[in-house]
Amino acid sequence: MRAMTPSAEWSCAASDVPPDTTATLRLVRDGRVVDAFLVHARDGYRAYVNRCPHVGTPLDLFPNEFLSDDGREIVCSTHGAIFEPATGRCLGGPCAGDRLTPLTVQRDGDRVVVRVP
Repeated sequence: MRAMTPSAEWSCAASDVPPDTTATLRLVRDGRVVDAFLVHARDGYRAYVNRCPHVGTPLDLFPNEFLSDDGREIVCSTHGAIFEPATGRCLGGPCAGDRLTPLTVQRDGDRVVVRVP
């Protein structure tokens, strides 16, 4: 991944984020920096704001560690909430029923592009 000044759009080569992995990114929304992450789940790429809906803490205690050991779920390292990668819906934990804030993801040839909606 390349380091860059945050903007309303971020992209990388699709091959840089293989299945069951993630990438961190920064975007700008209304003049504010938004920390986010891209996840390559079994059904494609999704991106979410890196903030747990429970108390607003980042999901990753260690940089870019968002997934369960088997890569099937997103896990909040603070309180153990479990999220479905395809929808961002919390499946269990203190924020059950809430959702992660999604970002727009598109494929542009061999690149994955994430935008602030």
